[in-house]
Amino acid sequence: MSKLIKGGEFIIKETDCNNVFIVEDFDEEQLMMRDSVKEFIDREVWPHKERFEKKDYAFTEELMVKAGEMGFLSIAVPEAYGGMEMPFMSTILVCDYISGASGSFATAFGAHTGIGTMPIVLYGTEEQKQKYVPKLTTGEWFGSYCLTEPGAGSDANSGKTKAALSDDGTHYKISGQKMWISNAGFCSLMIVFARIEDDKNLTAFIVEYDKDNPNGITMGEEEKKLGIRASSTRQVFFNDTVVPVENMLSDRQNGFKIALNILNIGRIKLAAACLDASRRIINNAVNYANERKQFGTSISTFGAVQEKIALMCTKTFVTESGVYRAAGDIQKKIDALIADGMPHADAELKGVEDFALECAILKVYGSEVGQYNADEGIQIYGGMGFSEDTPMEGAWRDARISRIYEGTNEINRLLTVGMLVKKALKGEIDLMTPAMNVANDLMAITSFDTPDYSVLFSEEKEILGKLKKVFLMVAGKAVEKFGMELEMQQEIVLCASDILIEIYMAESTLLKTEKLVNKTSEKEAALQIAMTKLNLFNVVETINRKGKEAIVSFTENDEQRMLLMGLKRFTKYNNYPNVVALKKEIAKIAITKNGYPF
Repeated sequence: MSKLIKGGEFIIKETDCNNVFIVEDFDEEQLMMRDSVKEFIDREVWPHKERFEKKDYAFTEELMVKAGEMGFLSIAVPEAYGGMEMPFMSTILVCDYISGASGSFATAFGAHTGIGTMPIVLYGTEEQKQKYVPKLTTGEWFGSYCLTEPGAGSDANSGKTKAALSDDGTHYKISGQKMWISNAGFCSLMIVFARIEDDKNLTAFIVEYDKDNPNGITMGEEEKKLGIRASSTRQVFFNDTVVPVENMLSDRQNGFKIALNILNIGRIKLAAACLDASRRIINNAVNYANERKQFGTSISTFGAVQEKIALMCTKTFVTESGVYRAAGDIQKKIDALIADGMPHADAELKGVEDFALECAILKVYGSEVGQYNADEGIQIYGGMGFSEDTPMEGAWRDARISRIYEGTNEINRLLTVGMLVKKALKGEIDLMTPAMNVANDLMAITSFDTPDYSVLFSEEKEILGKLKKVFLMVAGKAVEKFGMELEMQQEIVLCASDILIEIYMAESTLLKTEKLVNKTSEKEAALQIAMTKLNLFNVVETINRKGKEAIVSFTENDEQRMLLMGLKRFTKYNNYPNVVALKKEIAKIAITKNGYPF
């Protein structure tokens, strides 16, 4: 266990590329599962996109039934309850490729297999698992998750829904209102969070729902939404809904903990869910750019369009690198815990919890890349991109929700730094020593020697090391200045968070490419090398800007000048890449392949 990297430790340690998971490491079984999912989506979902846009909720439910028949709802469920019991990595892979064609279907699938099923798998009693999980696994029943309320969104633990124990102690009566409940229109089971008496924290309950015997449950009309239009989303009202005491999920007041841990799993899955959507957007955009003629030539020959294609491909490649790196680290942690005797459910919870920081990073980055790609996809289509007759405007609308659910990106950005600081305060990660070393570096005399950068990525690795110093410098000084009040300085924390996010994603990309080069050759991995270098250039620019914004906002005089000098030193290239040439190289391959090149 001691040899495994801990969550958040990437910021203070170097990682060997051979220790990261990349998609080229998938085994034959996983590749077969991937191909099976792609075949299902291409056959059942992609050709019928217009039905989702026309709010065909019955079609979404019909597809969920088919997904159950194919076994896709059972990937993460133990064999004892009718599931395939595939590794965590495989659940990420399925989530990736099942989510790209329709945000409506992706949301229904994710809500059911994730927040609708996993709370019982991970926290339920044996009796609860035996009773409910097999029905959820086959698609006989569908699940939903009732947490959000009109007055309790990001502050989920402030919910007002009440659960009152009956006089005879046999059941609870739940009363309250929930909103934005995915799958509400066709679910048979709800995970409901309510407060017992004046408890500090919520308690979770398993609530059955039968339309013919509603048990005090009523529903609002389907919400009229910007995107994911055929994802059933309704308000749910509970009026003395009777729930047997044996349907309490886990312990009293453990509901908030359940909610947080299930969200951690949902965050990395959401990032994965943005991947194939991005691939399909790029495929459509490049295909259109190749076919669309203006000024007597295909618009894909224009540098302005090529730049868009290059950046869309690069950002998607970066997202993929980060998602599967984190999933690989989580899988290793789960496997090690199981090997030490921990039950599978506990091991999965602990494994994901340890990398909750990375899950938050990926949620932010993946959702913003998905939106970026859809937006640029519209731009490449021009006026046609604004039309419902082409796929881009629907993709843009579906992508927009990803920055809101599973915790808004603002909340997740704040969480990344907050979780890292808490790990340091608990002694789980030593941030103090590296931060003090950076402070000493600021006082050291700058070396003007030119290092030998003849080995691939030698300069890029040096730059990444210096970028980590930028984070430690900014975050360390902020902690020193604000102490426990740092969380009140949200603008400063957001700057530090963006630096942290960019470092993790850039390092993940470099490590993936380095490992790929070792498996193949520099020639065969030339495109990945170009993407890695282009991304790092943009990362350095972003970190320079965010670092400067933070430094000038909470320091002054000599201290400010010293930190700005450090920032300049830590964001310096010795040999800048030819950025335009990199973009042209990347775009050329995508244009030749008529889509996303991997």
